[in-house]
Amino acid sequence: MKPAWRGAPAARKLAAARKLEAARRLAAAAALFGMAVAGATAHGLEIVITQGWDSPTRIAVVPFGGPPLRDRPGPVATIELADVVAFDLQRSGQFDALPSGDMLSLPTMPEEVLFRDWRILDMDYVVIGRAWEPSAGAARERAGRGEVSILYYLYDVAAEREIRRGQWTVPPRLIRDVAHRISDDVYEAVTGIRGAFGTKILYVLVEDAGTPQAIYSLIVADADGERERTLYRSSEPILSPSWAPDLDRVAYVSFETGRSTIVVQNVESGERRRVAEYRGINGAPVFSPTGDALAMSLSRDGNPEIYIKDLVSGDLRRITRSPAAIDTEPIWAPDGASLIFTSDRGGRPQIYRKDLRTALEERLTFEGSYNARARLLPDGRHLVYVHRSEGASIYHIAWQDLERGTVKVLTETALDESPSLAPNGTMMMYATRERGRGILAVVSIDGRVKYILPSARGDVREPAWSPYVDALGPRG
Repeated sequence: MKPAWRGAPAARKLAAARKLEAARRLAAAAALFGMAVAGATAHGLEIVITQGWDSPTRIAVVPFGGPPLRDRPGPVATIELADVVAFDLQRSGQFDALPSGDMLSLPTMPEEVLFRDWRILDMDYVVIGRAWEPSAGAARERAGRGEVSILYYLYDVAAEREIRRGQWTVPPRLIRDVAHRISDDVYEAVTGIRGAFGTKILYVLVEDAGTPQAIYSLIVADADGERERTLYRSSEPILSPSWAPDLDRVAYVSFETGRSTIVVQNVESGERRRVAEYRGINGAPVFSPTGDALAMSLSRDGNPEIYIKDLVSGDLRRITRSPAAIDTEPIWAPDGASLIFTSDRGGRPQIYRKDLRTALEERLTFEGSYNARARLLPDGRHLVYVHRSEGASIYHIAWQDLERGTVKVLTETALDESPSLAPNGTMMMYATRERGRGILAVVSIDGRVKYILPSARGDVREPAWSPYVDALGPRG
């Protein structure tokens, strides 16, 4: 026999209450978790969730047990693990994370989990965990180096069973990486899709934009805006940053010499190498899937065309030949066998594809007066790009099914540009404007989840979402 609170009328009331509560929590998410995730609003980007699923999965991420880590560099307390995991899941829009103050119990070990408590709160899943100093044998040596062991469990409340667990021993600088890995694990266990919370983003920060004192910085940060680090700083513009597939290098366009130059920079050492400084335009660099070549747009022979430069031999290969048109913004197909690019050879900017083996070219976009800056989803079947409808003056980001030809506009902001995709293909980051300044925004590919990432320091633009990051080593 069902308890009275699980009956049909009560269930309808509960569903309505859940929807209202989910909306309230989405609106307050940045405040609730931003305070716990130290530094998010002080120096880097601040995440403000504006829209999520109507009926998100309800999850409790219980504060992790173990001794405080306040005497260590990096994250300042074990509770930050739970805060980071909860906020990761919350910002996906697909989860509604229960505040710890609303929890009936705070288990940190499997024998302490009382599923009754979580059923009363109508939770779908529960995450618990602990952090401690290793204390035996080789582990003691690791503790002497300041390392910390972290263990977590994920439970399905309805089934009353454990569905995933993980354990790592890491130095303090990787504690936040462990939190993101836990978020990735939970997301994958629940949705069946690999999580991308542990990835990185590149973006350009412009301070004093529009003035002679403008300063441009190329920033790398976690996907949640934390742990930002400046890779390069200049009084001249920085454009079109992109990641190498192994994340050890980035490429971008710099105007440090007074004209456009393509630079490849090592992320860790900061070593920089100018790889294209030909006469005219040098722009839109993007690494090949193997990382040993760059596709780019050069006007060295007249008008802008697509080229491929071998980064080992230095050989340069011209790919397109459109004497009366501009060909630019190349991207690679996942298998490296073709390039997708923007061209105005038909009179207006549209997106084309060229097979590198057969040299055959085809036009991919036909709907709208302007389509440019394409990005290909990991499945190779779908594109996102900057789009302007016929007769319109506002630019949005659109999604297209290449097999069916269907087009869907994903964004509602104005002057949207520079789309970049998460490596699992579920979310897209782009640059837009709000209240007269440049911000970054994120929207899910189905359009149901949205959040923005403004910066208190200036305008942010030109985002590039990284491939997957394996800071903790290969996934088990």
